[in-house]
Amino acid sequence: MKGYMGKLLRVNLTNHQISEEPLDPKLARDYIGGAGLGVRLAYDEIPPETDPLGPDSKLFIMTGPVTATRLGTAGRYEVVFKSPLTGILCDASSGGHWGAEFKQAGYDGRAQKVAKS
Repeated sequence: MKGYMGKLLRVNLTNHQISEEPLDPKLARDYIGGAGLGVRLAYDEIPPETDPLGPDSKLFIMTGPVTATRLGTAGRYEVVFKSPLTGILCDASSGGHWGAEFKQAGYDGRAQKVAKS
């Protein structure tokens, strides 16, 4: 899979566990980029009835296939979450060094389960 590292980092702040899992090549191919992949994962893993601020909510931070390359805007990453205001899935785009450094560490994204309130 060109442009992808092939791994997701899972962080569970409730039980303080961190694990790696392979990135499904079909998902990476069908939902190109950090926003597409992040929204697909959030849609699959956050049930509609989940409280956005509750302990079962998740946050996805995803990079795209050009992150950490020499192309312009290659430091971008997406943050995908369920909005506490509207209850729908939202994404925010950000830039800087974090996306490229995360990708160079060997990961395409991070799925984080929030801590118990």
